[in-house]
Amino acid sequence: MSNSKTHIFIFPYPAQGHMLPLLDLTHQLALQSTFTITIIVTPKNLPILTPLLSTHPNTIKTLIFPFPSHPKIPSDVENLREIGNPGNYPFINALSNLQNPIIQWFNIHHNPPVALISDFFLGWTQQLATQLNIPRIAFYSSGAFLTAVINRCWRNPLFFQSQEVVEFNEIHGTPSFKRDHLPSLFRRYVESDPESEFVKESFISNDESWGFVINTFSALEGGYLDNIEGQFGNRRLFAVGPLGYDRVGSDLEDGSDVLRWLDRWDEDGSVLYVCFGSQKLMRRDQMEALAFGLERSGIRFVWVVKVPSTVEQIEEGYGLVPEGFEDWVSGRGIVVKGWVPQIAILGHRVVGGFLSHCGWNSVLEAVVAGVGILGWPMEADQFVNAKLLVEDMGVAVRVCEGMDTVPDPNKLGRVISSIMSGDSPQKKRAKLMKEEALRAVSKDGVSSKELNELVHALQQLGVKERS
Repeated sequence: MSNSKTHIFIFPYPAQGHMLPLLDLTHQLALQSTFTITIIVTPKNLPILTPLLSTHPNTIKTLIFPFPSHPKIPSDVENLREIGNPGNYPFINALSNLQNPIIQWFNIHHNPPVALISDFFLGWTQQLATQLNIPRIAFYSSGAFLTAVINRCWRNPLFFQSQEVVEFNEIHGTPSFKRDHLPSLFRRYVESDPESEFVKESFISNDESWGFVINTFSALEGGYLDNIEGQFGNRRLFAVGPLGYDRVGSDLEDGSDVLRWLDRWDEDGSVLYVCFGSQKLMRRDQMEALAFGLERSGIRFVWVVKVPSTVEQIEEGYGLVPEGFEDWVSGRGIVVKGWVPQIAILGHRVVGGFLSHCGWNSVLEAVVAGVGILGWPMEADQFVNAKLLVEDMGVAVRVCEGMDTVPDPNKLGRVISSIMSGDSPQKKRAKLMKEEALRAVSKDGVSSKELNELVHALQQLGVKERS
C-alpha cells in the first residue's frame, strides 16, 4: 500500500442487512484514487466481499481473523443469518474479543489506518479507536428515525421497557410505539446481565464517535436527521444514502429465470414481489395464510421463500409452501427458494409492489425502484421503518404485523388486490420518492455532496497523519 494514500479501516457487522450497505460505502470510497482500505472480516464472511475485492484489487485488502468462540454461537456460524436476531447479543460480545489482535496488527503495520469506520452494532470499537489513537466513524446501516429512537432507548432502558406505550416527545413528530414494537435488540436487554450490559455500553459508546454516517437521505428522513444533528452537536454527520443503487456484484445470472418470467408480461407495475429478508423463516400456518392470500388476490407475483436449514425446521413445516400451491397459481405466480437478485427484480418495469418485512435495506431498494410497499414488520427496526413508510411518507400500507401473527387470507388478498390494481396512492407516492432518491445520489445531489464531504474529511485525516 502506498504511503501517499490515506489508509482506512472498515469493520462491518456480520449480518446481511449491515454488511451490504457498509460494503456499498466502501465501494464509493474505493472509487476515489486517494484511499487504501483494509476490511476486517472472518473467514466464512469472506465470500460476501468477493465482488468488491475483484472490482478494487489494488485498493482493498482484507484483515482476516478467526471468529471468536462463544458458548451461544455454534462453532461453524459466523453470520447472523444462520441463527437469526436472537444471536445479536452473543455476536456483539464475541466480536469484541478481536480488539487485542487488531491492536497487535496495527502496531506492527508500516502504514497503519488513520481512521476506523465501523458498524453501529460495534460501538465497542470506539474504545478500540481510542487505544489506536485514531478517529472512529459510526456507520448506521439503518435509518435516521431508528437511530433517533434507539439512542434514546439505550440512555434509559428500564424506563422505556416499563411503558406499555412509549412516547418520544423529543423526536420529530412526537412518535409513539407499543413497547413490543421497539427495536427487539433493545427489548432483550436485562439489567445486570453481563452480556446485556456490554451491549448497552457498546451502543452508548456510539455517541462518542468522531463522526457518523447514515444510510438515508434528507427527502426521506429530513426531520429525523435534524434530531440527530441536535443530539450529536457539532460533530460530523453524513447522510449518504441510498447506498446500493449501483451495488457491485449484483450478479443477475443466478436470477435469470425469474427475470425471464417477468419479461413475459406487458403491463407495467402489475407484479407483486414477496420477500422477508435473509433471516425470517416462516411457520407452516404463516406460509399457508400467505399462499392463500396471494392466490385470492388474483395478482401476479414472485414469492421468495427462505429454506429451512435444520431437520427440526423441516419436520415442523417451516418455510413449507402448501402442497399443490404452485400448480394452482401456475402462469400467474412463481415461487423461488433461496437467493434472488432483489435490486434487479424491484427495478423491473412490471414490478409495482413489494410485500416486505420493512428491513432498511429492502426499504431503500423499494424506494429507489419506486414501488409501493405492503408492510409486514416483525422485529428489529421494522416497526419503526413501517411507521415512517406508512404515516410519514405514504408509500406503504400495513398488511400484518408481528413475527408470530397469522394474517387472514381473505383480507390479505383484498389488500394486495387494492394496492396493486392500477395506480394506488401508495404506488403514485412511491414514484415521487424514487425521483427524490435518484436526485439525492445524482452528481450534484444532496447525498453526493455529503459523500464528497466525508471523502474530504477522511483525506484531511491522511494529510494530518503524514504532516
